[in-house]
Amino acid sequence: MSKKKPSTMAGDVPPRQYIWDAIRQLNDADAPITMASIQTAMGLECVRRVKQHRIVDYLRNLAAGGYIERTNVSKRPGERAVYTLLRDVGIEAPRVRRDGTCPPPPGREQMWRTLKIIGDFTGAELADAASTVHQPVAKTTADEYITMLVRADYLSVVTPASPGVPGRYRLVPSRWTGPMAPQIRRTKEMYDPNTGTVIYSRVIKTEGGEP
Repeated sequence: MSKKKPSTMAGDVPPRQYIWDAIRQLNDADAPITMASIQTAMGLECVRRVKQHRIVDYLRNLAAGGYIERTNVSKRPGERAVYTLLRDVGIEAPRVRRDGTCPPPPGREQMWRTLKIIGDFTGAELADAASTVHQPVAKTTADEYITMLVRADYLSVVTPASPGVPGRYRLVPSRWTGPMAPQIRRTKEMYDPNTGTVIYSRVIKTEGGEP
């Protein structure tokens, strides 16, 4: 291929992201989109992580959702499948089911995308703005996410919280790292899948008071 579109995704990304990146690279290079070319574009390390059956399943799902189309429709035994990209929806790999439908985004992703566009907000306002009919976001969930984002310096405090008055917050523009929401891990770390780095880790003290 004469040119390559590097992914801005990094870190613990799902298998579909490697496949989607490869499809977009091949499409940009006007190269055939096949099982073999996808594996080549992904690279050896990614191929080790993403088994062939996952590629087959994701291609089937993308076709059902109208993102790609098989161009050699005869499907003779042993004939390789060649696909065309119909809908390039951007860097983030579509979450598409077997029947071609897409599930609603998780609550944290809804909040992450929402806080970029609503200006300053309280926990209740973020939860309300990010909620959908199929994926409501609770205020407690928003408050927890805001707390971690503040600790990781993604959000600035516009108005500190005080008795009877909720705090107000705003996204720090330079801290928008990409479309995937920073994740809170069980260890109370905040991991940013856009950069592949742990941004914040809570220090847990021992009984003697030492970290």
